Amino acid sequence: MPQRYEMRINILSIGKTQDKQIEELLVYYLKRLPRHWNTEFIEIPELKNTKNLSVELVKKQEEKLLLEHIEPGDLVVLLDEKGTQYTSRAFAAKLEDWMGLSLKKIHLIIGGAYGFSPGLYERANEKIALSKMTFTHQMVRLFLIEQLYRADQIQKGKPYHND
Repeated sequence: MPQRYEMRINILSIGKTQDKQIEELLVYYLKRLPRHWNTEFIEIPELKNTKNLSVELVKKQEEKLLLEHIEPGDLVVLLDEKGTQYTSRAFAAKLEDWMGLSLKKIHLIIGGAYGFSPGLYERANEKIALSKMTFTHQMVRLFLIEQLYRADQIQKGKPYHND
């Protein structure tokens, strides 16, 4: 049997998950993701004392914190309202394509309340949108991790996803 390529999928997010029910569901789906994905959810603490900072400065400081987790050869995907929207099947195929690149890490990044800095947009390899609708950052975490689980089930041909 061929050996699966080991890689890491990091979900980077600004701020902590504050809702216990969402936290429980995040853990539920994380446990069900394939081990060879080595998925990790990394919550980056929100900046403190931002009242006197401009929006651009907040985004720039969040950029610094996010980039601490990213190495030059990593794939960076921003969850952004202007990104490409995929069906669940197309997202599963896209994830398969990314895995075929033999990358060490894929970073799926959920930004802060003000979005991303120009520097993060420049560093990003891709942008994806979960919907044209706006969701709370808490809900985006859950929707993303569920879509990763759904993509795995689609890739395995399991009956979880119905077209």
